[in-house]
Amino acid sequence: MKRFIESALVVVLLLVLWHLAWQSGRWTEYILPGPLRVWNAFWVMAKNGTMLQHTLSSLARVFAGFSMAFILAFALGMLAGVFPRSTSYYSQIVEFLRNVPPMSLIPLLILWFGIGERSKIILIVLASFFPMFLSIQKGFASCDVKLLEVGSAFSFSRWQRFYRIMLPAAVPDILVGMRVGLGFSWRAIIGAEMIAAASGLGYLVLHAQQMSRSDRVIAGIFVIGIVGYLCNWLFSFAVKRLAWGGADDSWS
Repeated sequence: MKRFIESALVVVLLLVLWHLAWQSGRWTEYILPGPLRVWNAFWVMAKNGTMLQHTLSSLARVFAGFSMAFILAFALGMLAGVFPRSTSYYSQIVEFLRNVPPMSLIPLLILWFGIGERSKIILIVLASFFPMFLSIQKGFASCDVKLLEVGSAFSFSRWQRFYRIMLPAAVPDILVGMRVGLGFSWRAIIGAEMIAAASGLGYLVLHAQQMSRSDRVIAGIFVIGIVGYLCNWLFSFAVKRLAWGGADDSWS
């Protein structure tokens, strides 16, 4: 409760400063609309369903791309954990692709897959796969050697050691990787929607800018930040409720 009050005070202070800056008259309404005008623009879009429609479109794309990226990252991380020598076959390719900004691939994705949903989902996969894979790989690689020796003493097979020892030990890193990957997914889809889309929050912001509606631009930015914050909070809440062992210890 104390942290909430402190955060609320900061928000109120920023709103007051924003209002004073608008009231000073140094900037026009086009450059810096007042808080009330932004709120009215948001309320109009909320009442007619425009904001909800674009928000749901973005969330659906993020959920699809994030799920695919996690499945791929976990499968490749599991392969690296169970068969460490296999990393020599794909580590260089992964490192190369990790350093290529996903946004730079948008022209090719549009050329190959068009401006439909597939190009946007692929962009999300490319953006969120690498932080999740690296975190998952690190979680499996940092498993306590003594625990693995205990598994060998009990004659565990390779897969039994993975399922009973390595996987539980890697859970904190897996969850942290998912949390980071979720943030990357959200940022990637907003960028993709601003370039090639007919719906979504990114499209909403770009369309408002083209119509010289800076109040709608700021309202869209606020919604993007709030929805991203809520997604992160819900994920964190679910982890703290459902995870076991030391997973909660790394979730401050």
